[in-house]
Amino acid sequence: MAEPAEEAPPALRHAEEVMGTVFSFDVRGGEPAVVRTALEEAIARLHRVDEVFSTYREDSQISRLVRGELTVEECDPEVAEVLELGAEAERASDGWFSTRYEGQLDPTGIVKGWAAERAALHLVAAGASGVSVNGGGDVQLCGVPGPHRPWRVGVSDPLRPGSLAAVVSAAGVAELAVATSGTAERGAHIVDPRTGKSAVTDLLAVTVVGPRLTWVDAWATAAFAMGSRAGLDWLESLPDVEALLITAGDEVRCTGGLARRLG
Repeated sequence: MAEPAEEAPPALRHAEEVMGTVFSFDVRGGEPAVVRTALEEAIARLHRVDEVFSTYREDSQISRLVRGELTVEECDPEVAEVLELGAEAERASDGWFSTRYEGQLDPTGIVKGWAAERAALHLVAAGASGVSVNGGGDVQLCGVPGPHRPWRVGVSDPLRPGSLAAVVSAAGVAELAVATSGTAERGAHIVDPRTGKSAVTDLLAVTVVGPRLTWVDAWATAAFAMGSRAGLDWLESLPDVEALLITAGDEVRCTGGLARRLG
């Protein structure tokens, strides 16, 4: 007699407009009341991040820090944490990632990935067996959505709207993050830190895959600014990181181990 198929845990889904984008949650397993409370806490934290870090809010701590009205020590502890993460990303990328824009402090490039990763880990800590947090197209995955089913993330093809360039699978790993930087959705918004102007490269999109969204989001931004040749060489040198790069000439380049993450 065949064993009954294992049922997938019920899904708790939510979409929240915050930080100038939409954060989508797909949470599986755990004790329902506990996980729902954790989701509410995660959402409240995202709004607090927006209040603290938004460069569009005159009263945010980052805006006040830039104007010299606050010191880092007077800000929420998360400000020092994020600025140190940004400094680490700048060091690791030899300056191709930066938390400065037009000469002023602007940690926007690392805040969203950090916030989405933190939200996902909060839900895991509350007992969820599977978590997907999608912050404006960049995704942190933890656990699994159901028995024998990995999370999968489609990577958009920048040259063929509505089509996928690849599908990334989280099979076999407890955590996986996928982040894309490019010009297809938001135009030329990625800055070349050497010039302070929009990065001019042969790339249309860089998708980076690794365990934590904080880093893969920053690495995608840095690699895009470098261009396809230097960007691919640098990404190949990073541990636990794979990437897919698409050029304006419709060339697809990828790191050596990317095939293991596709499916």
